[in-house]
Amino acid sequence: MSRIEQYFDQHEYAARVGAALVYALCSAIALNFFWKPGQVYSSGFTGLAQVLNTSLARYLDLEISISMLLILVNLPVLILAYFKIGERFAIFTALSLCFAAMAIDLIPGPVPSWSNDPLLLAIFGGVVNGFGTGLALRLGISTGGLDIIGILARKKTQMRMGGVNLTFNFFILLAAGILFGAQYALYTTISLVVSANILDAVYNRQHKIQVMIVTEKPDQVINQLQRDLRRGITIVHGAEGAYNHHPKEVLFTVISAHERHDFREILAVADPGAWASTWQIDRTIGRFYEPKL
Repeated sequence: MSRIEQYFDQHEYAARVGAALVYALCSAIALNFFWKPGQVYSSGFTGLAQVLNTSLARYLDLEISISMLLILVNLPVLILAYFKIGERFAIFTALSLCFAAMAIDLIPGPVPSWSNDPLLLAIFGGVVNGFGTGLALRLGISTGGLDIIGILARKKTQMRMGGVNLTFNFFILLAAGILFGAQYALYTTISLVVSANILDAVYNRQHKIQVMIVTEKPDQVINQLQRDLRRGITIVHGAEGAYNHHPKEVLFTVISAHERHDFREILAVADPGAWASTWQIDRTIGRFYEPKL
């Protein structure tokens, strides 16, 4: 495990508050520096708040800030998260949303905008937002809205977070096309795809890795893995080393990419002489334990 991840584990609450602040900063920069000047919409409920803000101002002459709308549309899913995911998760999610709402109001975009190219604004907004969202999710907090829906859907279907967001964001593309024109629906699509890919790259808990271990100390390795990672393990008996012809056992298990550093440390302690190989897999069928967020 890297020193940064060890620090996060030892200072869990400080790390989550820090992640909430980073997300808030990224969200405000993406929205005020890139998306609003480029007339591009965000993914998730931030995009929904933008749609409502534009629609209310245009059709009802009613001005409600994006930050206020962001809080209002997230209240129902925060209640859902409290009961379906966990109390602590919901509290930190509410904290990240409050930070984001304040940052949106306190960090105005540059005037004039640093670029007049909506394509560049869409791409950079997607990168910044995807990074902030992925970091928040990786450290066990959510940005609210579709992130919560995505987590619940992933538990049932094993869809990746980015894929869940893209599926639920189709209506935002329609809104962008209706409100600003077809070309801005295209720019919004580009921004959503960029954000989803950056999110998947940063938030790697949903990436699964199959592990094969060849060991002469299977009991120690199994006990350590089951105690620390809670992973099911399949044993293949009767293996033999070709070099020294020592009897060995072959173990198969699946871990998340987020656990790869823990796995290396566990194996080094349980059996320093063990040999292991890993490869990324698309999905698992059946029960796969995921630590509660």
